[in-house]
Amino acid sequence: MNRGFLHQIRTLLILGRVSNLPTVWSNCLVGWLLGGGENYANLPWLFSGVTALYLGGMFLNDAFDVDFDRQHRPERPVPSGAISLPAVWGWGLAWLVLGALSLMTIGKMTGALALVLLLCIVLYDATHKVITASPWLMGACRFWIYVVAGSCASWGVNGWPIWGGVVLAFYVAGLSHIAQLESSRGRVPYWPLSLLAAPVLLALLMDAGENRVPALWLSLVLVLWIARCAWPIFQGGGVNVGRIVSGLLAGVVLVDWLAVAPACPFALHAVFLILFAATLGLQRFVPAT
Repeated sequence: MNRGFLHQIRTLLILGRVSNLPTVWSNCLVGWLLGGGENYANLPWLFSGVTALYLGGMFLNDAFDVDFDRQHRPERPVPSGAISLPAVWGWGLAWLVLGALSLMTIGKMTGALALVLLLCIVLYDATHKVITASPWLMGACRFWIYVVAGSCASWGVNGWPIWGGVVLAFYVAGLSHIAQLESSRGRVPYWPLSLLAAPVLLALLMDAGENRVPALWLSLVLVLWIARCAWPIFQGGGVNVGRIVSGLLAGVVLVDWLAVAPACPFALHAVFLILFAATLGLQRFVPAT
């Protein structure tokens, strides 16, 4: 196979940060389950639509960041000359349009919520290098995935995908605050780590009776994974922020798993394990950040 073609494919994979796609699919799955499941005919449109919106957002992220990357991350595809800036804009906008149209196929409510998600994605891409609150916009993007997915299910939008989406947003905002320091040599603060605990706190509050045991076990798994990823922050010295953030991004699957642990069929436990392993595996070939 032509080496140039393979190089182009890898460039597109890097621009799309496809190693994080399993976490997006996990979000879709959990939002749909918390919305009551069923309505299986909507799932292909849901997964393809949200996947396209994610890819579009990632491409536009590089398009908006081109000046920053030329100075701080010259290895990125655009400043390195692997792809032109107009091409990245074209790919990004095409993915966003495709994603919105796919979700609109499901129905008016899902289509309207998809437009809100699209707006959050574009706002984040356009502002995340200039406003300090941008990690919360990233968290909002993940929140709206839950809500969009819930709107596709039998119960529709209800409190479960909303509350699940809120704690996921806190978790993502926490890791995004850490990610802001990836291109600097500043000390990583401790306080964003407190945001990562939000899913565990909600599980302890909401899961009682027979639901408490699986929630406690998965809460322990999530806490241990966060501790493993964040441990270098407490050791001082040089910290590989990119590696920490990559691990925490993989932890999004664990957050999703915890959200449905009490009512999760046995087969779905295997699905979450596969998605978690797939995220870690893909990160070895395509950078997560």
